[in-house]
Amino acid sequence: MRIALDAMGGDYGPDPNVAGALDALQVLPELQISLVGDAARLKQMLADAGYSGASIQIVPAESWITMEEKAAEAVRKKPHNSLNICWQLMADKAVDAVVSAGHTGAVVAAGLRTKLFLAGVKRPGIAVALPTLRGTSVLMDVGANPQARSEHLYQYGVMGAIYAREILGIAQPRVGLMNIGSEDGKGTELIREAHAHLAASHLQKQYIGNVEGRGIYYGEADVIICEGFVGNVVLKASEGMADMLIRTASKHVLAQLTTERDIAASAFQSLSQQFASSESGGAPLLGIDGICMICHGSSDKRAITNALRAATKFKDRNINEQIVHELAMPPV
Repeated sequence: MRIALDAMGGDYGPDPNVAGALDALQVLPELQISLVGDAARLKQMLADAGYSGASIQIVPAESWITMEEKAAEAVRKKPHNSLNICWQLMADKAVDAVVSAGHTGAVVAAGLRTKLFLAGVKRPGIAVALPTLRGTSVLMDVGANPQARSEHLYQYGVMGAIYAREILGIAQPRVGLMNIGSEDGKGTELIREAHAHLAASHLQKQYIGNVEGRGIYYGEADVIICEGFVGNVVLKASEGMADMLIRTASKHVLAQLTTERDIAASAFQSLSQQFASSESGGAPLLGIDGICMICHGSSDKRAITNALRAATKFKDRNINEQIVHELAMPPV
């Protein structure tokens, strides 16, 4: 398994990326990792860590894209940035996967430039796993395609269901379409078209219809599909809400306790980890001819390690081959 890691991506620069790569090799010694970025700095960091093995190679990049830059413009004006190089390595089949905690828009923009789409895929989408009262659900798309068409949403249903089945272990994922109401006929023209498309497709036995926003966390569907703009708003609002609730609840509960405070504090810490992005590592960009894991900008070394592990699992489960096969199936 060969992975290009955008070593300069993320809020904290190369530190968690290098540390995460080194930790990943402890549990996955067969990995081959290409650290893409400031070659002199990366070489020194590996030396300081005492690493002298052959499983990590350094690929120099002249520049990298910061979180403040405009994605498409930066990708174009900095042709030799670390993200472009990561994607080119995958286009050249020098690596099997790209992992980055950098600017999400830039990760997607750099990928779209290569046109590495799987056969039959119209637009790739980002899938993220969310905890629910019934377990875990997949929300897709959360930012890759803010101007989706009904066919794109149908394909997100197909790809999301495969991801839920193979990675989350849900035998028959229930697919729902995010809408402002559960009744047929609700929503915009796009949503109504997508609803009709899904209901008439080979997913019809898995498609449960419209799901309202609150239904996500009740676990009403295992896969919830939406446009990238809507999905990104839901994701960011969910992160803020989860953090606020846990902080508020822990503050009030701990203030009432005189004994067993340590047990309660540990319980809240465990709950917080359930919602932490570091546990899943990253969100896959589904629909590309290769593997791309997009990590949170605040990723620590644990998140990077988990993203590298997730990329290997993605490959082992033959996700892309299944996507191509199911998209080629005729309507029922």
